[in-house]
Amino acid sequence: MNKIGTYRWRICALLFFATTINYLDRQVIGLLKPVLEDQFNWSETDYSNIVITFQAAYAISLLGFGGIIDRIGTKLGYTISIIVWSIAAMLHALATGTLSFAFMRGLLGLGEAGNFPAAIKTTAEWFPKNERALATGIFNSGANIGAVAAPILVPWILGVYGWEMAFIVTGAIGFIWLIFWWFYYEVPSKHKMLSKEEFDYIHADKEEKDENQDPVKWGRLFGFKQTYAFVFGKMLTDPIWWFFLFWLPSYFNERFHLDLKKPSIELIIVYTATTIGSIGGGWLSGWLINKGWPSFKARKYSMLGFALAVVPIMMARYCDNIWQAVALISLAAAAHQAWSANIYSIATDMFPKKAVSSVIGIGGMAGSVGGIFFPMIVGFLLDKYKLAGDINDGYNIIFLLCGSAYVLAWAIIYTLAPKLETANID
Repeated sequence: MNKIGTYRWRICALLFFATTINYLDRQVIGLLKPVLEDQFNWSETDYSNIVITFQAAYAISLLGFGGIIDRIGTKLGYTISIIVWSIAAMLHALATGTLSFAFMRGLLGLGEAGNFPAAIKTTAEWFPKNERALATGIFNSGANIGAVAAPILVPWILGVYGWEMAFIVTGAIGFIWLIFWWFYYEVPSKHKMLSKEEFDYIHADKEEKDENQDPVKWGRLFGFKQTYAFVFGKMLTDPIWWFFLFWLPSYFNERFHLDLKKPSIELIIVYTATTIGSIGGGWLSGWLINKGWPSFKARKYSMLGFALAVVPIMMARYCDNIWQAVALISLAAAAHQAWSANIYSIATDMFPKKAVSSVIGIGGMAGSVGGIFFPMIVGFLLDKYKLAGDINDGYNIIFLLCGSAYVLAWAIIYTLAPKLETANID
């Protein structure tokens, strides 16, 4: 490792902190939900509509951002993304009701959509195949760190300064990261601090050495079954993660009377587990590849294990104390992040670097479309059963859907692309 060089891991650290900020900013509203519901008299459907607005804007922007980043590059693309989303996060402090909150969430979604297309393309540029899942798992664990930091930081700011300042403080952090990104990032071929040995190692994959770098027309990607494998994998599983982010705090509050005005050790444990899942899931498939497994086989069996690990969340309906629920949900959330590290990596396995951001954008849009419809279902179920006198029955149905989504997604991915064959774009 020392002979090769380690600068690529510094780049991974930048991606990690950007993703941490990304999820910190989007998680704030979930923690403030009980306070905002009381102040603005929201129903579960009102809140779900605000979430849907974010998802819709996120979906539309993902589709555009992916292609834009493939053309203007990761450095400028990431810069534009974090400026937009940081400003949008701070502007939440000016919201005065449901409509204005929905507008701010939409603007936040437009900016935050640039994070994953830029980060995955950066990973493809800076890491060989055997390290991409691990690098993705590490930077993607920033989502979990952001979700862990939020239950600590937000209640404290809320108690001392009010909910408006919670949005302002968390939103401003993005501008600090931007300074480091602008001064320390560049693509490998232009980076002055990258050694020749590390550059050669990054570009060691034989099939990528002579790759034609002409931009790919976005519409052409819909002609490949590999695109649809990634699309369905994201569409079926991304909404489950959105549910974990936006509804878990209120689930614990309503089911077990957790006080969200104080730092919540239960939520910290859940989101800490996802960090272990993200890094461990990325490490596992990379370890199997280094052991001599073909990359498609390593991804296939790793992802099957992660899909099965989500299934026990169906048993959450039988939990009669909070720690049983924390255990089941922690396992499912960790498995999701392990799955996520690998599904992003299969996109870089199946497509050349010049098309990666576009493919990630298309798949991310599909995940967000799923994220639009799933909150509709969640809002409908929770309002229906709240009126009937037992909101827990609504959560029970939702957990059944969560537990089955990953196995179905796995089956579709490996039916469409059983060996994750590289798309013959050229």
